[in-house]
Amino acid sequence: MRAHSAIVLLLAAAAPLTAQTTNAPVTDPYMARALRVLAKSPVIDGHNDLPWRIREDTVHPHDVEAYDLRKRTPGMTDLARLAKGHVGGQFWSIYIPGEPGDSAYAPKGKVASTPGYARVQLEQIDIARKVIAKYPELEWALTADAVRASFGHHKVGSLLGLEGGHAIENSLPLLQTYYDLGARYMTLTHNVTLDWADAALDAPKHGGLTPFGREVVREMNRMGMLVDLSHVSPGTMSAALDVTEAPVIFSHSASRALVNHRRNVPDSILARLPKNGGVVMVPFVNSFVSAAVLADDDSLAKHPNWRATHPRPTASVADVADHIEHVRKVAGVDHVGIGSDFDGITENVVGLEDVSTFPVIFAELARRGWSDADLAKLASGNVLRALKQAEAVSARLKKQRKPSTATIEQLDGLKGKTIP
Repeated sequence: MRAHSAIVLLLAAAAPLTAQTTNAPVTDPYMARALRVLAKSPVIDGHNDLPWRIREDTVHPHDVEAYDLRKRTPGMTDLARLAKGHVGGQFWSIYIPGEPGDSAYAPKGKVASTPGYARVQLEQIDIARKVIAKYPELEWALTADAVRASFGHHKVGSLLGLEGGHAIENSLPLLQTYYDLGARYMTLTHNVTLDWADAALDAPKHGGLTPFGREVVREMNRMGMLVDLSHVSPGTMSAALDVTEAPVIFSHSASRALVNHRRNVPDSILARLPKNGGVVMVPFVNSFVSAAVLADDDSLAKHPNWRATHPRPTASVADVADHIEHVRKVAGVDHVGIGSDFDGITENVVGLEDVSTFPVIFAELARRGWSDADLAKLASGNVLRALKQAEAVSARLKKQRKPSTATIEQLDGLKGKTIP
């Protein structure tokens, strides 16, 4: 049944996207419903790595002018495909690697010279801001109300999502600076455990958050920056939920109960989201949504010749829909969204190849019985509500306390700071 439905969706997907430009009728009733919902409640995608894609472009690295979004790009994102995908809001990821000595910190072909994370992060913010400024189809929209206004302007309301707390270099003033530059969420860690927070893919050292890590969460609440718990360990998820006064998000994470990937969210955490108000934004990452793909990854790591006799399995639209439905089952329909990870992935879910394909997942959920109201919550209503609540918490906290001046040395007794 699932394989058949995925094939039907793939065949249907091409027609509606063409229909938007040819005015041809949409014959699939589920796709017609999806497009009708998205026309009123466009997608807000929690995670797109276009700025990093531009930085790493093999022909014109770092060159915003050369990476022309008015043409079909070599990646997964351009203006025409954003329009076809009914994208009305985007958290553009301002990612930098967290691994010490990564080549991102040095010119091509040279050894990294430990300049610190902040320089590279500011370069990424510069790329993202230049992209948004270059195209009238994109629009700065740094509040929930501003993003809703962008819907009415038929533009993509654009915010920044800071991926990885290593970028603040253990400095709350630097965190505050990133907020001022447009960052409206921060993923507390990337793949490396920090001096103050444990990462999902690294050895835990702190049992979650240190006292300084908890202060980071409190300061994010005060500023109105969403706490993003993708990439962190379950201990960090739990500790952050204990501290935060505002809703959290998972900008690109799926269900661990369905696929036991360390980047996914356990049911015990999903069950806490209704009280918190948070949102899990389900990604289109093969190994996160398909147990077969994850098992293949594990086998390939153990057996170098695995691929010679074992073709790579694929993930399907149905797999992604299963994760969305599981989050809905455990946390509730008010606590699920979409966080594609487009341009940050190297392989695609079949049927979800680029930003034009968002309607496909909504058509699949319509086929499964989702109401128009619930599809609208998934598309943008839930994350807008979480951002609006975070803004209300911020307004209250700013009346109660000034920006934190605490240091990691004071709170954790740590000398110095981590740099790559």
